[in-house]
Amino acid sequence: MTLEDLAETVEDAYGEMDDSPEVDLDRETKHELALLLAALDTDDTDELLRRGVHLLFQTAVESGKVDFHLRTEYDVTYDEYLMDTTMDTYNEQQGFPQPDQNDDRRYQF
Repeated sequence: MTLEDLAETVEDAYGEMDDSPEVDLDRETKHELALLLAALDTDDTDELLRRGVHLLFQTAVESGKVDFHLRTEYDVTYDEYLMDTTMDTYNEQQGFPQPDQNDDRRYQF
């Protein structure tokens, strides 16, 4: 698959989502959510679930899990998705790799 396939899949999934998807919670998740509601002194479960999605997303990006899965399924990384181009295409547009040059003086000061 390609970057275009990924963009299309994301757009399709976004379009199919309702504003507030119904989620069936298991016993453990309900308990954890209830504890968070009590600890954070709130009754807004929707906000806590939004925060949970943001935290999961951030953790997955920072740990490289998103890149791993995107590379496996679509042969792109999250950065490439954000730039809307693959690194190979970007490097070609920037003129990389550069042709062999005489770099004898490259590291001289």
